[in-house]
Amino acid sequence: MASLQVFVTLLHLITLAVLFIATMEKSWWVWDGTEHSDLWYNCRFDNETEAWFCASSEETDWLQAVQVLMVLSVVFSAISFLIFLGQLFTMSKGGLFYLTGVCQAFAGLNAFTAVLIYTLHNEEILQDSLELSSGHFGYCFYLGWVCVPLLLCSGIMYIYLRKRE
Repeated sequence: MASLQVFVTLLHLITLAVLFIATMEKSWWVWDGTEHSDLWYNCRFDNETEAWFCASSEETDWLQAVQVLMVLSVVFSAISFLIFLGQLFTMSKGGLFYLTGVCQAFAGLNAFTAVLIYTLHNEEILQDSLELSSGHFGYCFYLGWVCVPLLLCSGIMYIYLRKRE
């Protein structure tokens, strides 16, 4: 059981790091390497100065929903880890990590809702950008999708995990 606790802890930390990268990095939508968009900025590469110029994304209701849900997902996953550490040192032997599991599963549902909204409404989110047909989803979008099952699985594992001494 101790090895399961170590595995779940490492899975939680890796998922939290990947979720943070997916939320903060600049590659949710990419146009041929010359422009990319994320949840916060639209960036364009200038060939003359060989530098990236970034401007804040135009705030749409769908973009704000994705931003809020991704930040909530990171926050709930971090809170879940802190609760786990607290329960690990204060819970009696044989106790279950219900609260940790519920917080982690809720983080997974937030991430799922965010990437689903971005998938279904990327035209409205990127309305003033370049032609969408010349672009594609970036790696941060895919990292968001990868985090969803990891968050949900670790949440379920926490619910069944018992504290051993």
